[in-house]
Amino acid sequence: MARLPLVPRSAFPAPLAEAVQRGVETRLLSSTVPVQVWAHRPQAAVAWLALLDQLHNHGLLDARLRELVRLRIASITQCQACQLARKTDTVDALDIEALNCQRPDSEHFTPAERAALTYAQLFATDAHAVDEQHFAALAAHFSTAEIVELQMFCALMLAGGRMTLVQQAYEETSP
Repeated sequence: MARLPLVPRSAFPAPLAEAVQRGVETRLLSSTVPVQVWAHRPQAAVAWLALLDQLHNHGLLDARLRELVRLRIASITQCQACQLARKTDTVDALDIEALNCQRPDSEHFTPAERAALTYAQLFATDAHAVDEQHFAALAAHFSTAEIVELQMFCALMLAGGRMTLVQQAYEETSP
């Protein structure tokens, strides 16, 4: 149960209701529960969703890479909602198994995926360890704009996962 009261979707102002509807339709949102907490600050919720929408639906990085990074960070934040959600069908059970081994350098992933996953793991666990070698590894596979997008995506996933976790703003699942 969420630690903060949920705003009923029927009480959302029109811009937030529209953003949520788009989010559900595009699989940006797998649950509206976090947004029902954020709705206490509807303009901020709309802004957050707009940035997520920009990266999810109009991003430079492909859906598979974003999903791998999102799931890697979700395993670090231990956000139940984030771990259970699936934003794309491009990541399968074998990918999840490889991610669960806690090895971003697994040969299961492409070199570009390994560079991004290594970066995402360090971003979420030990940002001081990110060094020039990591940026060189990213630059070997991604443009500067893609690297910036990866950073922004990691930041949003880390912050969103932590926020959802501490708010317990996720749907209850049966054991």
